[in-house]
Parts: sequence; C-alpha cells; structure tokens
Amino acid sequence: MEDRTGYFFLSTALIITSLMLSTAKAESDAPIQVIKPSLKREPVKLARIDTENFELGIYVGKLSIEDFGTRTVTGARLAYHFSEDFFAEASYGQATAGDTSFERLSGSVRLLTDAERELSYYNISFGFNILPGEAFVGSGRAFYTALYLVAGTGSTKFGGDKRHTLNIGVGYRFIFNDWLAGHLDARNHIFDIDLLGSNKTSNNLEISTGLTLFF
Repeated sequence: MEDRTGYFFLSTALIITSLMLSTAKAESDAPIQVIKPSLKREPVKLARIDTENFELGIYVGKLSIEDFGTRTVTGARLAYHFSEDFFAEASYGQATAGDTSFERLSGSVRLLTDAERELSYYNISFGFNILPGEAFVGSGRAFYTALYLVAGTGSTKFGGDKRHTLNIGVGYRFIFNDWLAGHLDARNHIFDIDLLGSNKTSNNLEISTGLTLFF
C-alpha cells in the first residue's frame, strides 16, 4: 500500500515538473521586442459647424446691364439647406443703370427718366453643391468649401416695367468658422427688353462677393 502511494506522488511530481519545463521553454522561444516605439497621439479636434440650415447675408458687386453699362449692385440673400448637397435661395438686388451709347453721343437725348433707371430684382433659385471639399491655409488650418451651381426664376423692375427673369450661375462658398461664410458668385440675369425700339433678350452678367451667417 505504501508503495502505491509513493508511486502516485512521484508520478504527480513528474507531470507537474514536465509542464513547468514546457511553459518555460515556450516563454524562452517568444521573440524579444528590442525597440519600443514612442508614439505621440495627436488630439482630434472635431469640426464645429452649426446644424442650423438657414443662411442669411449681403453682397456687393458689379452688374453689366446690357446697353446701359456696368454698375454697382448690392443685395441680400436668404438660403435654406435641405441637405449637404441641395439648397434653395431667395435674393434681392438693386442697381442704377447708366447712359446708353446713343445717349452719350446725342448729348441731350434721354431715353429713361432717373426713376426708370433704377433696376431692382428678386429671384427664387435652387442650388447644388457640385464640389464640396476643404481649403488648407498653412499646415494647421482647414476650412470647408463648396463650388455650387444655381438656377431660378424671378422678376426684374427696370425701365418702368416688370420683366420675367431667369437666372443661372455658379458660386464658391468658403466657411470661415461655425457661423460665418464668404461667397463669390457669377450669375446671368436673362430677361426681354424693348427700350431701344426692338424687343430682344438681354443677358446681364453679375459678379459679386458677400458674407453670410448661419442660424
């Protein structure tokens, strides 16, 4: 009986010793990391763009009134963004037409009164951001930008009459921070006019820059 007990304890000791030797050998075979890289994690700064969808602003530029010269135009715009790609916009602008070449050459002939030279328009347009992206200033600052197309319809008051107007153009939006953006726009206002004796379709190119607020 004592021989069996001793044999049992001896076998158990041999098994435990064998397991310990196997574990030690496996640890000694593991690769040793000679170089420990020192990684510095840069803090991540999330974009702070307001979730409000309205954009209100003013603009100033030049409006080429066909046959009446290029004049300063001022106006205001209100936009609503349906999504990141599509938006609707209402705009109002005004300018004062100059003299025609005929008036300048004739000297005393006036085709329009001062009141009739006041041009004003309003448009309802829809826009599409075709190239949203980012603009980098230096190595540490990035600004959201978008190149967009706009087209719409409205009315122009000029020469003592109201004229149905189509407008089409392209613009560039530069978002400075979470509430302020800058715009650069080029648009063509198309309407029929008959002030010089014949009815024709006039193209009136406008180039403007402005600021808008998100709210």
